[in-house]
Amino acid sequence: MDHLPAKEQATDRNTVRAVERALDILLCFGTDRDLGLTEISSRVSLHKSTVHRLLASLEAKGFVERHQQSDRYRLGWGVLELASQMFQSDDLVSRVLPEMTALRDSIGETISLYVRSGIERIRIQAIEGVHPVRRVANIGKRFPLYVGASGKVLLAFSSDNVLEELRTLGAFPEELDISELKLQCDHIRQVGYAVSIEEREVGAAAVAAPIFDRQHKCIAALSVSGPVDRYTPSEVIHFAKSCMDTSEAISRYLGL
Repeated sequence: MDHLPAKEQATDRNTVRAVERALDILLCFGTDRDLGLTEISSRVSLHKSTVHRLLASLEAKGFVERHQQSDRYRLGWGVLELASQMFQSDDLVSRVLPEMTALRDSIGETISLYVRSGIERIRIQAIEGVHPVRRVANIGKRFPLYVGASGKVLLAFSSDNVLEELRTLGAFPEELDISELKLQCDHIRQVGYAVSIEEREVGAAAVAAPIFDRQHKCIAALSVSGPVDRYTPSEVIHFAKSCMDTSEAISRYLGL
């Protein structure tokens, strides 16, 4: 870029900025089904006229849709089309689905698969439990890394300096005790799994174990989640063993 004329450099920076802003707008819909122009403008800290122009471009490409009556926006079919292609072609998702289904059938609880995505974790596959009262797991949902069994597994089995890198990137709240989180990660590595009891959500509990590739790099976390009243001490041990057995089987299948 240093060799480009000043005018072209400015154009390039403006293009990159527009792309970043458009992506920020799309990410707003990660927590809400539909949003109004004012809400989006507030969340991305941009003037409404700028947001309106970006939404118009996204709408033209099918990535957002506008309700004609309420004048609110939601994700369009273009996003689903891209996501479906990813899941159809993603080797990890296609390979683990039978094992996840077998685990769900064995213990009855909701089974989820998470990967690290930047400073967060994202659920890329899920098989809901068979109980009338069960965890509802939405694919594509993002969560913090520092809370919850799956997030802590992804942290515990990452490189040694990942906690400091994530802290530098602002992934953790200021009040978080990093030294305590490090101790938890040490324990998770020792026992091979993580347990969370109402850490992220009241009434919910989970157990998670790591999945490794052929280089013994942790590429995902497999979790068993459900209502906290079913996570008695004896059941936690049972869920943990079942989860680890399945994650180890998947790891072997992936080349270990």
